Amino acid sequence: MEKQSEIKSGDLGKAAAWKFIIFVGVVSLFSDMTYEGARSISGPFLGTLNASAAVVGVVAGLGEFIGYALRLASGYLTDRLGKYWSITLWGYGVNLLAVPLLALAGNWEVAALLLLTERMGKAIRTPARDAMLSHAATEVGRGWGFGFHEAMDQIGAMTGPLIVAGVFYFQGGYRAGFAVLLGPALLAMVVLVIAARLYPHPQHLEVSVPKLETTGLKRPYWLYVVAVGLIGAGYADFPLIAFHFRQAATVPAQWIPIFYAVAMGVDAIAALIFGRLFDRRGMPVLLAAPILSALFAPLVFLGDFYWALGGMTLWGIGMGALESIMKAALADMVPKERRATGFGIFHTGFGLFWFLGSALMGFLYDFSLNTLVAFSVAMQLGAIPIFLLVSRQLAAVRR
Repeated sequence: MEKQSEIKSGDLGKAAAWKFIIFVGVVSLFSDMTYEGARSISGPFLGTLNASAAVVGVVAGLGEFIGYALRLASGYLTDRLGKYWSITLWGYGVNLLAVPLLALAGNWEVAALLLLTERMGKAIRTPARDAMLSHAATEVGRGWGFGFHEAMDQIGAMTGPLIVAGVFYFQGGYRAGFAVLLGPALLAMVVLVIAARLYPHPQHLEVSVPKLETTGLKRPYWLYVVAVGLIGAGYADFPLIAFHFRQAATVPAQWIPIFYAVAMGVDAIAALIFGRLFDRRGMPVLLAAPILSALFAPLVFLGDFYWALGGMTLWGIGMGALESIMKAALADMVPKERRATGFGIFHTGFGLFWFLGSALMGFLYDFSLNTLVAFSVAMQLGAIPIFLLVSRQLAAVRR
């Protein structure tokens, strides 16, 4: 009772904010263990069910689009209803429980439907969760708060593929790999329920006012959505990368989930580093992300085993930036009362760019790998001048 009255008073401080961030981080650890473990083998799994590269690219891209587009409605409803935990719990349930059901899929159409359902669940819960995190991260530094959460997230994302790789090592196969992920899915739901009971009023975690809040979503916000969207358009989804590894035989099947685990581990470290730098240096830190991540495509799609491993390392660095400082920067551009809506619009735009890029790269894969690589690099580097423009406009607002 004392903890709840403290929360309602709106006077928490850093210690309580950190406890909340850690709780949500543990939830993300187990949930990422679940669906990223599945993601590490979903592309080759669809291939075993006679899906083509175009199908894999479209399913992956459409899944990401659904996973982002529905966040617009979810974010709006979260702000309108104030039901942070109800929406989050429902979304996590759909998100996580679709994964072990993949073990029962008998054809690629059913598998694709379950993969899309998993992304839909993630779309439902993400704006509410990100809004709650943004409130808590105000007390500890947004870059550091989101960076820490992303690191927890990616520890799970690294562990899940390693679990699947262990299943493969013991000759378990794809279906056993999906089935074993039921364990972390249930653990995530248990921790989530505990967090909801301890912190029933997450909006009161934010006690300070961001400097850049206004009465609406201004021009820098929309430019920022476009810039991050360009990165998404050029970011090949891992199912397509894994499909390539299998088709080109550059990476043995048992190594594919390990490659993904390496990328997730790099993601976790990059999120912490980028998050800390963002709190100290601000928007200019964003420029480093596309410069580094743009190099992943030629290494992954044109290189051999070791070049591909280097490419996955750069891919992980870019993902760490996307999931940490990209969100931290966004939170300063959106008023507190519209935070979930702002995240929802951002994710919807990002998802649209991601879908169009992923679908196109799926078709380009069958046409020309060199063209695919050129498209990926051009899209990511195209974000840099827009980031520079946003940085100048935000600096003008501060002055």
